Amino acid sequence: MQNIDNYDFSGKRAIVRVDFNVPLNESFQITDDTRIRAAIPTLKKVLAGGGSLIVMSHLGRPKGPTDKYSLKHIIPAIEEKLSVKVQFAPDCMGAEAEELSKNLKPGDVLLLENLRFYAEEEGKPRGLAEDVTEEVKKAAKAEIKEKQKEFTKRLASYADCYINDAFGTAHRAHASTALIAKYFPNDKMFGYVMEGEIKAIDKVLKSPERPLTAIIGGAKVSSKIAIIEKLFGIVDNMIIGGGMCFTFEKAKGGKIGNSLCEDDQMELALSIIEKAKEKGVKLYFSDEVIAGDKFDNAANTVVCKSNEVPDGYLGMDASEGQLKIWEEVLHNSKTILWNGPVGVFEMANFAHGTNKIAEILADVTAKGAFTLVGGGDSVAAVTQMGFANKVSYVSTGGGAMLEYLEGIELPGIKAIRE
Repeated sequence: MQNIDNYDFSGKRAIVRVDFNVPLNESFQITDDTRIRAAIPTLKKVLAGGGSLIVMSHLGRPKGPTDKYSLKHIIPAIEEKLSVKVQFAPDCMGAEAEELSKNLKPGDVLLLENLRFYAEEEGKPRGLAEDVTEEVKKAAKAEIKEKQKEFTKRLASYADCYINDAFGTAHRAHASTALIAKYFPNDKMFGYVMEGEIKAIDKVLKSPERPLTAIIGGAKVSSKIAIIEKLFGIVDNMIIGGGMCFTFEKAKGGKIGNSLCEDDQMELALSIIEKAKEKGVKLYFSDEVIAGDKFDNAANTVVCKSNEVPDGYLGMDASEGQLKIWEEVLHNSKTILWNGPVGVFEMANFAHGTNKIAEILADVTAKGAFTLVGGGDSVAAVTQMGFANKVSYVSTGGGAMLEYLEGIELPGIKAIRE
């Protein structure tokens, strides 16, 4: 398998799939450029090796071309970080894209327009009426799959080698993330983001220093069940925080007031507790919480046991006492995986618990622990707190990271390794 460090880019055009799906405000300014910064070392490596770049990405979930999701808005940020002028193809399929890519000279950079302006990128039909027959759906799917082959072939024709550096979309079998790789049997490789992600997750999964602790937060048990069960075979401790802890409390007969609860998952919650015992995993829940009298930043609050939430109140964050218990567990751990907030992180008054976890992780990393952070709010917390460089690894792919941790073979990784 080719490797970005030993590949000769001299005089070659490299088509690189990056994940520049960054948040923009109303003025089209980037509010978090983490993903762009992450890809810069890969892009610089190609240029330093005497190659030229064709950069491709998606942005948002457009249903066709629209100014709102045009990648032209992020050109200034790329130019600033690469210190190179970026050419732009206002289309990824037209004559202009072909012409621009053909004329690239070593050191040149071309950005293609948003891949998802085309249904062919994802390979799913668009614009079908709700009431169409199964037969029409089937025909539409077959047609888009055929078109996807042409789309992929066209993208591949622009370049001499292919680099996948978009871990955030590695779990999707899209044209630019998986299908294109077959056109470069001997000239395909991972970029540094992909390499780093795989290495960091493999360190947790395959060769962790112990004790290994996972912090799993978020609102719903149902969205984290696969990861919780998979991790039971690996971890020594698991901290379960956030809204999902109330499903467990109610299942055990606790009073949870108006706290979030998935009633249809209560049996599953009890079976998770049993499985943890069988596997010898020590479970730590959010036994004490800050509860509010409404789901609002300005709510009146009380500190209470999570199984004794007063009527009309709902759990909003982990309490100071609870954080101290978790802190002790984390300080005694050598490897830590964190996915998901432990409170209503989007409200400033209930973000303390999540921010405190970020602070603890920065602290234990400085003392030699390996810490892997992934998932939107967890990443936002370490970034906002200024700790992104103080933990061992921040994963750029929430869904992809979870699927990889669950043991699913990701199409974007498989396509390069084949």
